[in-house]
Amino acid sequence: MKRVITYGTFDMLHYGHINLLRRAKEQGDYLIVALSTDEFNWQEKHKRTYFEFEKRKQLLEAIRYVDLVIPEESWEQKVSDMTLYHVDTFVMGDDWQGEFDYLADQTDVEVIYLPRTPEVSTTQIKQDLQNG
Repeated sequence: MKRVITYGTFDMLHYGHINLLRRAKEQGDYLIVALSTDEFNWQEKHKRTYFEFEKRKQLLEAIRYVDLVIPEESWEQKVSDMTLYHVDTFVMGDDWQGEFDYLADQTDVEVIYLPRTPEVSTTQIKQDLQNG
């Protein structure tokens, strides 16, 4: 079984997220989503989520492409997650291009950056609603 992992906040879930999850799942048989906790989002990413962690987790678990949701609590956990969950492929959106290449060397996983859905993003949705 080929295991794939991706990471993210997945706040204000939209079809761009679904596209990314579908394409991530196409890279293997089992998709793990490491979902950023509220604390990690605030303390490390300096962003506030609209939906709290448990609500975002429920939404992700309802998506047919997602097999397991785990909490992302630090940047450093990625290396240990690869071993702990027997990951074969690490997938992120291409806006992170090159940022996680070190995982291929440190953990022997394949690192893939998938194109984002260009016309939609959570940031854009928030801006559009604010300017509404």
